[in-house]
Amino acid sequence: MGEAERGESAPRIRVPFYCANMHKVVPSFASEAAVPEEWDCPRCGFPAGKDRANPPAPPRTEPYKTHLAYVKERRSEEEGKLILDEALEKLRADRAAVEAYMEASKN
Repeated sequence: MGEAERGESAPRIRVPFYCANMHKVVPSFASEAAVPEEWDCPRCGFPAGKDRANPPAPPRTEPYKTHLAYVKERRSEEEGKLILDEALEKLRADRAAVEAYMEASKN
């Protein structure tokens, strides 16, 4: 009954894929469609390939980096010290200006 309403379904093929955790997923594709070399495993998210004996390696995850770690990759210690000294000098000048303003407003 469903095919009468929607028309005939396209011929399908089912292709098994295997991930590094040996999970098996068997999606179906239209027979004339190009079958991809890899498919994402729905159980673990690792890439899955068609060769059961040699599944794709799991992706290498980079450890979490702090903002400071990224800054240290871009700046040397000397550059960091110069930037810090400039920022402290500006902060001290701003603080002195605020204190002078507060003193002047008291009088």
